[in-house]
Amino acid sequence: MAFRLAAALPFLLLLAHAQKIGTAVPEVHPKLVTQTCTTSGGCVDRQTLLVTDALSRPFHKVGDPSVPCTPLNTTLCPDAATCAANCELEGVEYGSLGVLTAGRAVTLRQYLFDGDAFTSVSPRLYLLAEDGMNYELLKLNGQELSYDVDVSQLGCGMNGALYLSEMDASGSRSDLNPAGAQYGTGYCDAQCFNVSFINGLPNLNNSGACCNEMDIWEANAMATAMTPHTCSGVGSFLCSGDECGKTDAGVCDHDGCGVNPFRAGLKDFYGPGKTVDTTKPFTVVTQFLTDSGNASTGSGTLAEIRRLYVQDGKVIQNEPVPSNTNQLDSTSPNVNDASGGSVTQAFCTAANASQYLRLGGMDGMGASLERGMVLVFSIWNSAGDFMNWLDSGEAGPCSNTSGDPARIVAETPEVSVTFSNIRWGDIGSTFNASSSPLRNGTNAAFLSSNAKSGTAPHTAAASDIEVNSVYTSVECG
Repeated sequence: MAFRLAAALPFLLLLAHAQKIGTAVPEVHPKLVTQTCTTSGGCVDRQTLLVTDALSRPFHKVGDPSVPCTPLNTTLCPDAATCAANCELEGVEYGSLGVLTAGRAVTLRQYLFDGDAFTSVSPRLYLLAEDGMNYELLKLNGQELSYDVDVSQLGCGMNGALYLSEMDASGSRSDLNPAGAQYGTGYCDAQCFNVSFINGLPNLNNSGACCNEMDIWEANAMATAMTPHTCSGVGSFLCSGDECGKTDAGVCDHDGCGVNPFRAGLKDFYGPGKTVDTTKPFTVVTQFLTDSGNASTGSGTLAEIRRLYVQDGKVIQNEPVPSNTNQLDSTSPNVNDASGGSVTQAFCTAANASQYLRLGGMDGMGASLERGMVLVFSIWNSAGDFMNWLDSGEAGPCSNTSGDPARIVAETPEVSVTFSNIRWGDIGSTFNASSSPLRNGTNAAFLSSNAKSGTAPHTAAASDIEVNSVYTSVECG
């Protein structure tokens, strides 16, 4: 049975020795200005920061960077306490990881050229709070999250991702892991990955690190998916054996229940020159609507996860799929009988997203959003499946070999993604859309007038916005 991290290692917290923080490379967190917004007060700047994952930085013998600490080094790391005493976690130079920040924008690159060849760096970053010590916890139940994105340099097989993970705000800081969030420890997600170090400590028990995950954005220029994933536990917890896998014994939903327009046969919706034109930047808005009818309070139970886009002065809305569209397979119920393009409990029931529903469904995801989740940025590709689940076959227009990383680095090595103008807050407060009509009369506040004071979101003026309604559909898997 899955168990909480705090309960898993109680004896460690009593030990005197602790993992050291290295001094060979200073840790200077890149600055990334974000905004929190309200309908009454506008948007206010937050001087937030970014930190890379602990697994992307040197972890070596105290005083000797040439000797790495790994769980396989049983001399340095026979157990967690000894490993903490013998090893230190270093800072990094973020340019060497393919990370560039400028004001409100961050650009991530998959490959860097070292003078002879391109090397994969594939950065993963977490949003730090203004204190620089703890992760920023976004509490988005009854709220919305907006950002601008440029995927024009991401071709087939690439994934420029922005998502939420229910990590511990401190990065699971402890007596043996004093580095914590400021050095990128504590990562978890619904895949329950088995990695060499979990929470800054060696993974000597072959455990997986699990938590609720909300994949807001997994995309390249050819395809996009939005997928919530639920888990049975609260916060970050460990799994073992079959609990970590894609079975009925699993403690997390690996596949999720999400939206992919192309999978519905909507081939003109998203891509170069299409309704959402990926050759140029656009705004992505994700709204977590509750059943309270008062989205501005954040109260109520999560009822719907809705997606909007803003590009060239137009709001592009997701709408229910046409009744004659078969968006799943011949054995699946017609999802139009549920709520169409938005993610709801009825939608996922019709889509037969059984693991998502078994492990909490909308209630479980809403509770996680209420507790607070950490914003994650990444860029990656996959030698194992060429990212076919995202952009090939029924999921997108790419061939089943175009996502081969060897092909990407040979043909288009300078792939990158840029996220900017990240803001979250009351429904309708993070983008200008006061002239947009409501859909189905749900949550009348969701397109309320933008801020009357404070800093306006970086989008088109409300008077310039038109509405372009389109259809979208579901992806589960």
